[in-house]
Amino acid sequence: MEVHLPGRPCRARVTGVNIDISEGLSGMGMTLTQLRTFALVARLGSLRAAAAALGVSEPAVSSAVAALRAELGDPLFTRTPRGIMLTAGGRTLAAHAEEIVGLADDTRRDVAHASSSGWELRVLATAAFAEHAAGRLFDLFGKWVASDALDVVVEDADDIGAMLRERAYDIALGARPALANSLGLELVPFFKYQRIMVASVRHPLAALTGPIPLSRLLSVPWFAGPGGFEPLTEEGRWFGRLSELPDVVELTSETDALAAVAGGEGVMLALAHVAAPRLRGGVEKVDQESASSGDLVRLSVTDTPLSGVWWATTLDGGRATESAQILRRLVTTAEATTAILASAGSRGLSRRGNKFHVALWS
Repeated sequence: MEVHLPGRPCRARVTGVNIDISEGLSGMGMTLTQLRTFALVARLGSLRAAAAALGVSEPAVSSAVAALRAELGDPLFTRTPRGIMLTAGGRTLAAHAEEIVGLADDTRRDVAHASSSGWELRVLATAAFAEHAAGRLFDLFGKWVASDALDVVVEDADDIGAMLRERAYDIALGARPALANSLGLELVPFFKYQRIMVASVRHPLAALTGPIPLSRLLSVPWFAGPGGFEPLTEEGRWFGRLSELPDVVELTSETDALAAVAGGEGVMLALAHVAAPRLRGGVEKVDQESASSGDLVRLSVTDTPLSGVWWATTLDGGRATESAQILRRLVTTAEATTAILASAGSRGLSRRGNKFHVALWS
């Protein structure tokens, strides 16, 4: 992606005030630091949380917001018992602030890498997609294009909209953002999946026939990967509709969770295509011997299997980077679906600090 800065300053209109984007935003009451601060306040809903995220004091955040209020002549937000509520002007400023901060960061990165002939692709992935599909998909992507740098980081679906608009990432893969957070984004569905409830063949629930009452399921632990049941996924919405909630054990990966279940420790709402080769008597078994050797059984549970969709999300209106547009086209192909469903290939999920990255190539 190229960012061209013409001779005269670029302007973005925010509640009737023109903001000049020039070096350091010098000569203005409104600065890039203030806009970055307000964008974070709006996203996190708290001055204290924004201060912690920025590594500054809360008075410093208050001062930045006060300067913006004075500059724009708008209170920007009001305080309520549940936190802050943005005014109409505050919502407008938050949207433009994210865009301006993202453009500034893009400009710095593009200038710093101007001597390089390659490009960088930054991918936000939700946890299940990153673990079960990202490695094989990007093996395929590497055959389409040569990337100098590619980083896939797992984030919550709640953060997709803001992070794409800030240009912290070029594309998001996996769960879709909330409808209210989809402004300015293009969403493309690319993979349908199902989740089924499974248990070990040795588990007492495996012997039950017919739909298993929720009370019986609540008597055992439920295993899940990192993040548990994300609210914006179909499985998260199903989980949230339960009349009672079980004890959920979150492990560092769904693979570990499935292994714990296979060992007889509880149940799991697993991806059907991932669990299928291990199901006793599953249709994927190629002979009678293997059909009787599976270590998992599918449990009969009301409203399962659950059907869900993974989405590719980018900025809309042609604002997505060239590499993100290529990847968005790739994920909708039959070749990509085959790669996602393949049993062989890279997994590549690793933890770095408090985030997950997919180790690919550099």
